[in-house]
Amino acid sequence: MKQTLPIRFKPSALSSIVALSLALSSSMSFAQEAEDEGRLETITVTAQKRAQNLQEVPVSVTAFTGDEMAEAVIKDMYDLQTNVPGLGAFQSQSATNSSFSIRGVGTSSQNFGLESSVGLYVDGVYRARQNSMINNLVDVAAVEVLRGPQGTLFGKNTPSGAILVSTAKPSHDGDDGFVEATVGNYGLVNLSGAMSFSAIEDVLAFRATAFSSSRDGTISDVNLGEDTLNDRNRWGARLQALYTPGDDVSLRIIADYSDIDEICCGAPVQLSNVQALELPGTFGSDAALPSLGGTVFTGGDAFYDREVALSFLPESTMTDKGLSAELNWDIDDNYTLVSISAYRNFESFDNIDTDFTDADLFGTSNLSAQKSFSQELRLDYTGDKVNYILGAYYFTQELDLEYSLYTDSLFNSFFLSQFEGAFDPLFAGLDEISALTGGFIAPTAVAAPAGTGFDHVAAQEHESYALFAQFDYQFTDELTLTAGIRYTDESKDLATEFTENLPSGEDFPTFFSNTTELAIGGGLAGAALQNIGAALLSGQAPSAADLEAIRPFQTIGWGFNALGATTAARPNIVEELSDDQITGTVKLSWQPNRDTLVYGSFGTGYKSGGTNTDRIANGFAPLFDAETSESFELGIKKDLRDYDLRINAAAHYTTVEDFQANTFTGNGFNLQNAGDYEISGFEVEATWVPMDDLEVNLAWAFVDAEYKTFTGGNCWVAYTFHTGIDDPGRQNATDQFCDRSGDRPGGEPKNYAVISVKKDFELADDIYSYIQGDFSHTSEIILDGSNDPYAIQDAYNIVNLRLFMNFEDMDMDVVVWARNLLDEEYINRTNFNAPLQTGKLNAYMAEPTTFGVTVKKRF
Repeated sequence: MKQTLPIRFKPSALSSIVALSLALSSSMSFAQEAEDEGRLETITVTAQKRAQNLQEVPVSVTAFTGDEMAEAVIKDMYDLQTNVPGLGAFQSQSATNSSFSIRGVGTSSQNFGLESSVGLYVDGVYRARQNSMINNLVDVAAVEVLRGPQGTLFGKNTPSGAILVSTAKPSHDGDDGFVEATVGNYGLVNLSGAMSFSAIEDVLAFRATAFSSSRDGTISDVNLGEDTLNDRNRWGARLQALYTPGDDVSLRIIADYSDIDEICCGAPVQLSNVQALELPGTFGSDAALPSLGGTVFTGGDAFYDREVALSFLPESTMTDKGLSAELNWDIDDNYTLVSISAYRNFESFDNIDTDFTDADLFGTSNLSAQKSFSQELRLDYTGDKVNYILGAYYFTQELDLEYSLYTDSLFNSFFLSQFEGAFDPLFAGLDEISALTGGFIAPTAVAAPAGTGFDHVAAQEHESYALFAQFDYQFTDELTLTAGIRYTDESKDLATEFTENLPSGEDFPTFFSNTTELAIGGGLAGAALQNIGAALLSGQAPSAADLEAIRPFQTIGWGFNALGATTAARPNIVEELSDDQITGTVKLSWQPNRDTLVYGSFGTGYKSGGTNTDRIANGFAPLFDAETSESFELGIKKDLRDYDLRINAAAHYTTVEDFQANTFTGNGFNLQNAGDYEISGFEVEATWVPMDDLEVNLAWAFVDAEYKTFTGGNCWVAYTFHTGIDDPGRQNATDQFCDRSGDRPGGEPKNYAVISVKKDFELADDIYSYIQGDFSHTSEIILDGSNDPYAIQDAYNIVNLRLFMNFEDMDMDVVVWARNLLDEEYINRTNFNAPLQTGKLNAYMAEPTTFGVTVKKRF
């Protein structure tokens, strides 16, 4: 019988928000009309592509200013997620594989043909590759995280939300420059600086920004060095020009370049397969590893020793560069024309020891490149009762991929060890007859020779355009209707060429399609060998049928095809995809007073279909369909000025159709449209400033996500190996896939909450100081898409602490900080079945305690 999870959260979230809305908007509305502004600050966001007060925007948004991020020592997106309920950001396999999720919906970056479920924008320019967003956040003006589908104003690839990053603009004042330095444990050194200068007063200004970041690793290799993996080695620069020939026109041009060259990512052994935990006498690949010169890790508590053993350290390099131009023209008091043009170029390379052992078995290299051009043209109208946006968008990109899986010196021995000597009699007999016949009958050939490459080259051309419109209409001063629609049309062309390159240059053999066929073939060859021996002893010629039965084992590379799609021959792919979608939104907002906003919304999102750029099994469809979402949201934004309290809350219910799932099986990635996906939950963000020197912030996200229908998902691997218990989702004993309907997606906690307390104090008359502590709780996480019982991360808690000091006379900040102060040990959202090593699990580790000092001097 299929496992069941606790009863899902649905209507209670909506009813709770309704009750909160009515209670707050009725019982305290009179007090809010007081003229005292209180201690709550006004936050400006651009979630609807125009500057608005956060408390008046009918969207669930978390926003940070650049100063807030600098004070919190938020270096990149991984740090940012700590303070954003419902946001997930994590790496896997290499620095070039980064993923983002919002409200439980995200997309793996393991396949180059996949696009993100979270729209990623920097200065209004769409970033097509998730990996391009992981570099340091330096000289940033603001970051906004929009939750829920943003398919109208931001378009495709936003079915779960969007992240908007705005960098600091050039200024004419020349007083917004800074230099900043951070030093910390693990050899951390971050340097950054920025400066504006005026070339023509009030007409032309420039701004230059630069940064570098270096740090030792946090995971050691027992052979290759201490603290070698998960290091930091990043740098980048940005040059801007702001041209304002008049009050009505501005042109901003940005050129940027960034580089990453890191040793990433360490994945210690979570569970060894030396011997099955509950099946005595059942042994896995780790039992043979010592004979190959490899190091065996026991897993369990030893996982947190932060040690691995690899044949070579992984390489991960990325370069990201681009040029953009934003033109704003205020035609009159009502109309503004906006044009954003951008060219982006992104390249990455990684070379990984993908057996994750120090035996020389196999590795993979991946060289990829992306070039894109985008153009957005928008007309914004602002009136007394009506605001609207009309726009057009064009996007084109070229994707190129060169991928290779290659075998190393011990792969053949590793391959044969899986059969525990079952083929030894056949090999010995065949070699003996070959010697007796003087080589007339060929000897045993190498099953899986070193130096074999399973390569493919993929090229994709992609073109997309869209038309969109959104308007706000005020029925009354309190009631506003927002409606929008977007039409998107796109096409993709894919050409993939596959090659299998034996070191001998011979043709690649295709005798056996799986290990079962191989075992049968070995039995037939053994019987044929006996017939051949008998025939030779009697002076007769062996039969053609018997010679054909042994021929596979006389052909170099005969073992590869049986290992599955990863090492099997397959024909080239030439495919094309075209699609069009309509997305939109409807929102009703009620603002009875300046401090209360209650809204309800319905929105749709769309993530484009794509092309599978992996080496997939012959017969599997190389195309996958678009992913679409529908979301209902009910929210309230409430300022209680008499109490210096702000509460923003939203409840949501989202369904995703044709969810694009990409899960590692141990022999390759299973990419497909999973079926329907269902998410319900809520977010609450509260700020309370009970006194001038004390501030308390709370953020809580509850996300109840499950596959509503997913009949072709991955099956348990590790649990079945160790216990002999088959996956209850397997409908028939011979099925290769299992029913995951009702299961949770991997990597997404149900509950995430963070509370922070900030206390101001004075060290001296000219030194403003505060101390802030953050406590976050993350509930249990399923680590893989199969819901394997061994793939569960228990709930964990993180404590961060910082001391901030501003030296007014020197215009300088000093921050003493510590992250994960109590050194909580946990897996960073994902584990995986070790490639070709059934029953063995590896996992990616979260960072240990890190601490340091940051000094920022303004000038």
